[in-house]
Amino acid sequence: MQLLLSLYLLAASAYVMLAIRGLLRLNHPAPRADGDCPPITVLKPLHGDESGLYENLLSFCQQDYPRYQVVFGVSKADDAAVAVARRVIATCPDADLSLVVNDRLIGSNRKICNVANCHELSRYDILVIADSDMRVVPDYLRRIASSFEDPGVAAGTCLYRGRPVSGLASWLGAAYINEWFLPSVLVATSFQSLHFCFGATMAVRRSALEAIGGFERLANELADDYRLGDLVASQCGRVALIPCIVENTVHEPSLASLLRHELRWARTVRSVQAGGYAMSFLTYITPAALAFALVVGPQHPLAGVAAVGWAVGLRVLLHDVARTTVAPGQPAAYGLTVLRDLLCFGVWVASFLGRNVEWQGYEFKVDKQGHMELKGTVEPS
Repeated sequence: MQLLLSLYLLAASAYVMLAIRGLLRLNHPAPRADGDCPPITVLKPLHGDESGLYENLLSFCQQDYPRYQVVFGVSKADDAAVAVARRVIATCPDADLSLVVNDRLIGSNRKICNVANCHELSRYDILVIADSDMRVVPDYLRRIASSFEDPGVAAGTCLYRGRPVSGLASWLGAAYINEWFLPSVLVATSFQSLHFCFGATMAVRRSALEAIGGFERLANELADDYRLGDLVASQCGRVALIPCIVENTVHEPSLASLLRHELRWARTVRSVQAGGYAMSFLTYITPAALAFALVVGPQHPLAGVAAVGWAVGLRVLLHDVARTTVAPGQPAAYGLTVLRDLLCFGVWVASFLGRNVEWQGYEFKVDKQGHMELKGTVEPS
């Protein structure tokens, strides 16, 4: 047991050091000013009036780009997002903006159903789908276009950072994005080519989308972003990591809300990368050190204390590097980052205790292939 725990701590330490290295090497050069600027369609599925929604949507509509359209979509006319979308459209009268209200369902994934309904108005050959809680810089579309200058690129995606709106739950949610999710992608892509997308940005050529079966192919997938990239990479061409980090507005009203969201994300990853996800416990260094201290500590107290001190030190260093490179301006919270590591491990354990997820007021059962089946509605908490 002591040997296994020592190897566990060693592996977790190696991972954190690779994550720190990846963050320090993170560099996103600006796109060429004279680069090709093909017209782009942006599809924005909406659901409810989220915190910062107006500013998020506006950032997509004030792009330094010659020709693009933005299509907002909701499933119901009484959705609170309708008023926000109309306000954005009124604010940008010269932009090519439109709103689709359509409750047509092509599958159990309501976000993809919404995107498919927006797609009916799309005109251009490069399609960009981005979640409603994302905020982008003015040269966002230029950066996407720069990746598609390579004819071998069939799809692209962006990393994203979390910006907490307020409260402990929002901070913990943003910390997970900045200090666990984003570094994990940098580590993974240092060993293998990218073959998946993130909901922060899914950019795809129209021809590639049609080749994989259109949005209908994704309509019952829980991990629609992952599946889009995976299908494109296997059938059409490369998935590029677009040189841009977009901002995720994180507003979690409570710890219960945060845990529901993170449990859904965890089960989403588990549904498409079962083996890799099962091994992801190796990325949580604080639980590794605590387990080592509990088993080894009674016989070797100094070794147990040293293990915990080493783990906390590495985790704090990663926290500082992430704040500097990804989330400048956010205050330090060293104690909370250790708590966040333990919380991540708890979510990982809980993800194996069932397959149901809650999403936008509905409960779904997810099978081993990652397909969703509606079980019923969820009472607001």
